[in-house]
Amino acid sequence: MSQNQRTNTANRRQAATAAKGQIYYHRNEAVLVPDGYIAIGRIATAHGIHGEVRVELHTDFPERFAPQVKLFMGEMLTPATIEYARPHKGQMLIKFVDFETRNEAETLRNQWLFVPEDEAVELEADTYWVHDIIGLQVQTENGEPLGAVTDVLFTGANEVYVVAEPNGKELLLPAIADVVQTVDLNTGIITVRLLPGMRDE
Repeated sequence: MSQNQRTNTANRRQAATAAKGQIYYHRNEAVLVPDGYIAIGRIATAHGIHGEVRVELHTDFPERFAPQVKLFMGEMLTPATIEYARPHKGQMLIKFVDFETRNEAETLRNQWLFVPEDEAVELEADTYWVHDIIGLQVQTENGEPLGAVTDVLFTGANEVYVVAEPNGKELLLPAIADVVQTVDLNTGIITVRLLPGMRDE
């Protein structure tokens, strides 16, 4: 999404249904995205003394972090309602209802934040969800396999696909039109054009 256990029996029943999902890797850490949900952020750490947390964005729509919005934390999908949120150095500072102190906020560290897929923002053409990209195989225009996407970095200017090469190295591919030629979710293949100096030989 470990967190302040202010859940009722109904919430626990809901959490029990969240055991299955898609696993991808973020900074070599396995992340389970429960079926029917999408990841929009990760709580990095507590901030200040009033229960705020710093959230790494995994969405192009930071406006979804708004007061009274209900998010779901962790694999247990524990509901959490935003009291307020504000941008901070490329991340978001979020205060959740019922978390009033730094110690309470610290219990949320490393929790992933999810929303149901049916609340997803409609994407423009040639735009994809992170969980759609993670795990896809990458190849060059000549059909040379490069490896699989293991992470997506948000740099501000554009996303960067992290590709694990068979030799153990990581290849960083900017998700721009000059590089990414096609993304085929049906075959699970991304075709790219490598620019000069992009790959260590």
